[in-house]
Amino acid sequence: MLDKRRKALVAALKDPDGGVRRAAAEALERLESMESLDALFSALQSGSRGARIKAIYALEKVNLPQVFPPLLKLLGDPDADIRATAIQILGRKAHPKTIGSLVKHLEDPVPAVRVHAAEALGHFGDRRLVPYLTPLLKAGDSNLACNAIRALGAIGAKEAEEALVASLRDPRPEARQEAVRALGELEL
Repeated sequence: MLDKRRKALVAALKDPDGGVRRAAAEALERLESMESLDALFSALQSGSRGARIKAIYALEKVNLPQVFPPLLKLLGDPDADIRATAIQILGRKAHPKTIGSLVKHLEDPVPAVRVHAAEALGHFGDRRLVPYLTPLLKAGDSNLACNAIRALGAIGAKEAEEALVASLRDPRPEARQEAVRALGELEL
């Protein structure tokens, strides 16, 4: 069955329309990722750092529930780049059962991981995240504050309005700019 699908997608690579060719290439890439799931899981555990990061990114294209336990396990990895990459992918997948694990990383000891956690939470559209993100608007780390503001805008919950309005008085112009954008995204 997969062989038939692969042949159809390979044939679509020769379609006269560029959009169809791009879609076929993306579909083939996803198919290959699903077929090599065991190899990806193995690379997550014992590969080099670069191979592990590539495997994490490859799991983004795999729409199977089996990818979540290994990705969640990586959130405890000692390598901050591995944690940050797993957080990014979990955020893009936005599976509701991963929210709690991502919220914990808003307090990660590494600033870059906190920044990615704030960004990832914006993908969920869950108003329950507002109380976790609003304290970050006062963070000394400008990237963290801006990502939290963007996440609040993406969530769109009116509960974030007061904190976003207060951010309009932030001394950092980038935070004020993000707050203005986010206020435009909130529900009425």
